Amino acid sequence: MADPASERLQQNAERIMQLWEERARAEISASLHHDSLVLQNSLPHYLDFLVTELSTTIDRTPARINADKVESDRIGRKHGRERAGYADYSITQLIFEYHILRQVVFQVLEEDVPLTPRERDIIIGSIEQAVNDAATQFSQTLSEIQELFMVTLTHDLKNPLNVVRMGTQLMLRRLERGDTQFDVAARMIGALDRLDGMIQNLLDASRLRAGQSLKLTFEHCDLHQLLQEVVEDLKFAYADRFVLVSEVAVETRCDRKELRRVIENIATNAVKYGASDTPITIALQHTAKTIRITIHNEGQPISPEAQSILFQQFRRTTTAGEQKGWGLGLFLAKSLVEAHQGTIEVESAEGKGTSFIITLPIVPPDTTQPESNQIENG
Repeated sequence: MADPASERLQQNAERIMQLWEERARAEISASLHHDSLVLQNSLPHYLDFLVTELSTTIDRTPARINADKVESDRIGRKHGRERAGYADYSITQLIFEYHILRQVVFQVLEEDVPLTPRERDIIIGSIEQAVNDAATQFSQTLSEIQELFMVTLTHDLKNPLNVVRMGTQLMLRRLERGDTQFDVAARMIGALDRLDGMIQNLLDASRLRAGQSLKLTFEHCDLHQLLQEVVEDLKFAYADRFVLVSEVAVETRCDRKELRRVIENIATNAVKYGASDTPITIALQHTAKTIRITIHNEGQPISPEAQSILFQQFRRTTTAGEQKGWGLGLFLAKSLVEAHQGTIEVESAEGKGTSFIITLPIVPPDTTQPESNQIENG
């Protein structure tokens, strides 16, 4: 004989969905923008599944239990996937939909006869699992949508940016140093480079948030030479503020482009946030096993509270003031340093300025190192 709760649910499924929709429209703002078919989505299928869960006539063999779990997961994920496709839905609203559904199911099924403890446990456990499945899929789908958006946006921005850069570089070649127009063109190229860096940071941060890895290509690196090149480029933009303290070649394996990006990011931060008209020192030291790169600037120290969030994405300290940026540079710098099996830390104190210290292992040139690392979102 069929379980009474299973029968009552089957008989009242349409009424449950009607009551659920009325409450959803009254309590969930995003629901107002969708018709009944779109709003109810996969929930009627879920009620059909719950009918079988409550039934006492079905033989609960291991195969049946596994099939039910697969079906529950499919329905919950379908609901989460569809909700993620609506710009007005949040994960909080998604979860609240299930809370309303649970309340309505209990309300209808207990109108005449109280549910047994077994029946209540089945309903609660089933809806909790459905919430987990839907929320997991919602987050995954939203991440995929955001990644597609970021890739499309950055691609569309880079094309006109490259056209402007090429035109400015052609202008620069026809001018001589000292000309007013030369200085303007040089500043334009510097601004374009910073904008290009911001776009790349946004794209890479989006990839990391989606759980993807950044592709690193390791090769032989002379870090003394690499730092010389960085300092020469920085001097072009910031005159003679940068001082390199390094005397001998330090050879290892690294991704030259990405390590240069880390150093340039920290160095330009030193210009933005350090005391103006004071030197910024980039120092290279090494032992038999480790390399230490220190970027030091004078100025107001970074508070311990600010240091605690310094390497988090989309977080900017209160001292950032009017400076422009995504709040991604140091997050990506940390991720890239860790991909080199290194560490990055900050030391900052009153009267001593601020130092960012990058510590890397020395990897002999003949050592094989993986070309890509899975950089975790830390």
